[in-house]
Amino acid sequence: MSSYVAPLKDMRFVLNELASLAEVARLPGFGEATPDTVDAILEEAGKLASGVLDPLNQSGDQEGSQWAEGAVRTPKGFKEAYRQFVEGGWNALPLDPEWGGQGLPKLVATPVNEIVTSANLSFSLCPLLTQGAIEALLIAASEPLKKKFLPKMVEGTWTGTMNLTEPQAGSDLALVRTKALREGDHYRISGQKIFITYGEHDLTENIVHLVLARTPDAPEGVKGISLFVVPKFLVNPDGTLGERNKAHCASIEHKLGIHASPTAVMVFDGAIGYLVGEENKGLAYMFIMMNAARFGVGLEGVAIAERAFQRALAYAKERVQGRDLVEGRTVPIIRHPDVRRMLMLMKAQTEAARALAYVVAGAMDAAQRHPDAAQRQRYQAFVDLMIPVVKGWSTETGIEVASLGIQVHGGMGFIEETGAAQHLRDARITTIYEGTTGIQANDLVGRKIAREAGATVKGWLAELRRFDAELAKSSNADIQALRGQLSSGAAAVGEAVDFILAKAGSEPRVAFAGAVPFLKLMGVVAGGWQMARAALAAEQRLAAGASDKPFYQAKIATARFFGEHVLTQAPGLRAAVVGGGEAVMALGEDQFLAA
Repeated sequence: MSSYVAPLKDMRFVLNELASLAEVARLPGFGEATPDTVDAILEEAGKLASGVLDPLNQSGDQEGSQWAEGAVRTPKGFKEAYRQFVEGGWNALPLDPEWGGQGLPKLVATPVNEIVTSANLSFSLCPLLTQGAIEALLIAASEPLKKKFLPKMVEGTWTGTMNLTEPQAGSDLALVRTKALREGDHYRISGQKIFITYGEHDLTENIVHLVLARTPDAPEGVKGISLFVVPKFLVNPDGTLGERNKAHCASIEHKLGIHASPTAVMVFDGAIGYLVGEENKGLAYMFIMMNAARFGVGLEGVAIAERAFQRALAYAKERVQGRDLVEGRTVPIIRHPDVRRMLMLMKAQTEAARALAYVVAGAMDAAQRHPDAAQRQRYQAFVDLMIPVVKGWSTETGIEVASLGIQVHGGMGFIEETGAAQHLRDARITTIYEGTTGIQANDLVGRKIAREAGATVKGWLAELRRFDAELAKSSNADIQALRGQLSSGAAAVGEAVDFILAKAGSEPRVAFAGAVPFLKLMGVVAGGWQMARAALAAEQRLAAGASDKPFYQAKIATARFFGEHVLTQAPGLRAAVVGGGEAVMALGEDQFLAA
């Protein structure tokens, strides 16, 4: 069975050639993100992943987290691995130094998070949720609350959760019923939450729950939701832990995948909670967590795709089966054209999704730290446009790549012992976490395009036209072929955007029926944009006499493959958006089942 090895060469290429690490390092406060420092961080993250986290992935899946009498025991080795994670400072990497963080850019934390997630998705979910909770507290909490909770959370010795979902309120948070009654300087929280990742566990001494609830006089709907901090153990004025709060885990779910990650049913029975920010503004604060988490979940798609690809590649090289079409002798299956096609699909789509995620991470840094306000606004608009694409397209891609990994293994892929099946089982949750692909697509079409009359997406399409002029200068035939496919894809996006803008107000069902195909179209074209940028950078490196010629030649060949096998989907997706909406709504509800 293969072991995970962090793809550091590709990560460095994307960081430096596509995501502009040097420019991010020049932003105020990011001066420590030097190439040597970043290389050392990635090397150490790779060692942690390969030596500690990856060996626990399959055993953790088999053992799973166990619940008994309100307590949760994580699989063997997880507590020790989490202790190493915290002692290594990994939890604090991108967080504010004021609270004990290292203050490194999101762009540096992103490959580290990918490495940890590739090695062990179930493990990675705990720090992901903690960092999201930290972001919400940093922006919205009072200074006393920050001082009480942030140092331990940033350090990682306390973890955080987000408690949104209730049995009757999934994605529709207007239906939240959990109650909050004021009592002096705090509130009493009562209600039930479900699907709470790491809502209970044995990794840390305290868990800080962020909980959505309603006060008695709150207005109806989402405008009446408030956000509260509800710790597992109350915190004394001196920072020590006090009595157990009335927040308990009633059970954990039995799931398709991510078995090592406890997904809790939480019951709040008059638990003490502290208001974050102002009453009735909880949804806005929670969206801070959700936006960060959506990017993180998109990165999970990249990470699991990389891991599935590595496992499939190792198997294809060692599995001897079938005769070579030309030589006639029995060969490893990697020699067969269809297996090679599947591996190339896995490799090309993983690299494209990684590049897009890292570029968006760099834009997130610029949106926060660029000294020019207009530039910060421009970068933020790009981030807002691309977050649903990173989340939706990358996770759908992760599932596809994991499924291809099973297919490469053949019958052995369907057997749990090879490990290939776990990647598909684990990946399946990622398109559901933090809003399904349909929700991401509706956000993209409704909020990011229709609401602003397509201003940001049209600006991005203008950037693609400018980039086309750069591609035109290349003398490489592969790059020129890709240029034509990217141009066709950009045109398809433009036509789809025009259709959405024309129909969103007058015929919203027709416009939104094609939302998911449009999101995929955006992902395919955005991924093609990054692959073309990668090919151009590789050509320039080769022209400059780069020593690692096979790596850069592979970049160009992989980009060409992406153009011919993935970007060519763009016209069909455009057709589904522009011409397929009426067919989606054509059947009556009683026509779905034949009599």
